[in-house]
Amino acid sequence: MKVYLAGPDVFLPDAAAMGAAKKRLCARYGLEGVFPADPHPDEVIDGALWYAIYRRNEAHMRGCDALVANLTPFRGPSADPGTVYELGFMRALGRKVMGYTNDAVDFTDRTLGLMAAPARRNAAGRWVDDAGMALENHGLADNLMIEGGIRAAGGLLVRRQVPPDARWSDLTGFEACLKALAG
Repeated sequence: MKVYLAGPDVFLPDAAAMGAAKKRLCARYGLEGVFPADPHPDEVIDGALWYAIYRRNEAHMRGCDALVANLTPFRGPSADPGTVYELGFMRALGRKVMGYTNDAVDFTDRTLGLMAAPARRNAAGRWVDDAGMALENHGLADNLMIEGGIRAAGGLLVRRQVPPDARWSDLTGFEACLKALAG
């Protein structure tokens, strides 16, 4: 089974090493990991690099049977938007999707903690931001569409709280996803 390894790991200073580590774990479970930065045999860079990267990643996903997404909050309270797109893309293709986060704090609490202006409760008792817009509050790891898509696909979302210095290197949740896929 080929598994697309979605996540902001491509932005790490040691992205290639992380990709290799994840691929080794995949192999341990009889799976083939495909890292977004891996070359694709049909890849052609003819124009903007960003668009070539998009086309490569989409081609990788189309060639995979499943996706494991690193949903650890990235540059804000939520998962990397590119990773979320990839998860939704694979869900729409009917593929198995799994995810893990190394920040187990609820999405609402993370959002409240990062807001520039204090949140308040509206007349209905819902948390709202300084523009009066409601905050999602379902006790989930991230936006309900992310966790809902994983559940609807029969997948697994692993929530773990790891020390800050291991936020991008701890692969325990990733490995739990692989075990479930190989199961």
